Amino acid sequence: MHNSQPPLLVIGAGVIGLACAAELARRGSPPLVIERHRGPGQEATSRNSEVIHAGLYYEPGSHKAELCVEGRERLYHYCQSHQIGHKKLGKLVVATAPHEIATLEKIRARGLSNRAGALEILDAHEVRVREPRIRAAAALWSPESGIVDALGLCNALLAELEQSGGAVAWRAEVLRLEHRSGAWSVTYRNGGASEEQIEVGCLINAAGVQADRIAQAAGIEIDASGLRQHPCKGDYFSISPQLGVLTQRLVYPVPVAGGLGIHLTPDLAGRFRAGPDVEWRAEPDLVVDASKAESFARAVARYLPELRAADLTADYAGIRAKLQAPGEPARDFHIAEASALGAPGLINLLGIESPGLTASLAIGNRVADLVAELSA
Repeated sequence: MHNSQPPLLVIGAGVIGLACAAELARRGSPPLVIERHRGPGQEATSRNSEVIHAGLYYEPGSHKAELCVEGRERLYHYCQSHQIGHKKLGKLVVATAPHEIATLEKIRARGLSNRAGALEILDAHEVRVREPRIRAAAALWSPESGIVDALGLCNALLAELEQSGGAVAWRAEVLRLEHRSGAWSVTYRNGGASEEQIEVGCLINAAGVQADRIAQAAGIEIDASGLRQHPCKGDYFSISPQLGVLTQRLVYPVPVAGGLGIHLTPDLAGRFRAGPDVEWRAEPDLVVDASKAESFARAVARYLPELRAADLTADYAGIRAKLQAPGEPARDFHIAEASALGAPGLINLLGIESPGLTASLAIGNRVADLVAELSA
């Protein structure tokens, strides 16, 4: 047992959990964070495109739309003030055929509704002038998009938490959750060996792809509540540096079902990668299927014609935590205190897929507001 037990516990030290923990610490209530890995951001946080999204794609008024835009502004400011690697590159969403231009117009209208910045439709010539190696019938230009060092962000949030008196228990896996006498009793295996138990008044479930299992352990009927997550794998391929600087900007195709399409992303070191694809699997692994190089090359060659499968090397895979099952309409983030589901004092963060990284600081602020409401 901990001698001095915190009133708050955060499960998960990805960027979402750490953003929540750091914001709570800023407000004078530094929590304990428990994380099953040896370090921060080991799952979805470090296995995505590291893109700062402008807010183009999401249903106006949704958590995704509002928290993406608020989070984007917070994130750029936080990166500047904490010397975290980032670049506001801007993004081109390209129509590779004339019939896709209408989709760009719809994305632009939605983005403007969401306050995604000054969005402009470029014709084929204007695309060629800005990105000589890209071929497109037209493109949507989004100047507010960028890239960020996701693990650098995690480390800054972790440092802020620890400097405020918070702590992280690493290699700590939740075993049991029990609600009794107005508090949560949390039993977890600490460091892979001994069991620890703490009691907290408020529990924040930021466990990423495991968040629905945590909700279930807290007694919530996740199927009846529509809170079962459906893991969706995405593979990435690195692009040969021999091709040189392919673009100055992010380049995305028009979105596809389940994702944003196989896009071209530079990282902060100037390397380029392609991905992710969409692969629904009940128990996904993190092995990249190298045989996908041909299909990836075909997808990217629609707008970067010189790319060949031989230019691609299997890199890494990530798993999205989606609330929608295959073939279902996209679902919003679920960010809510769970009294209505029979779990008072539990704040669930479910379905935190893209734009979760962009929205992370805004999500942390929203969760801290929920904690304040509980204690009011």
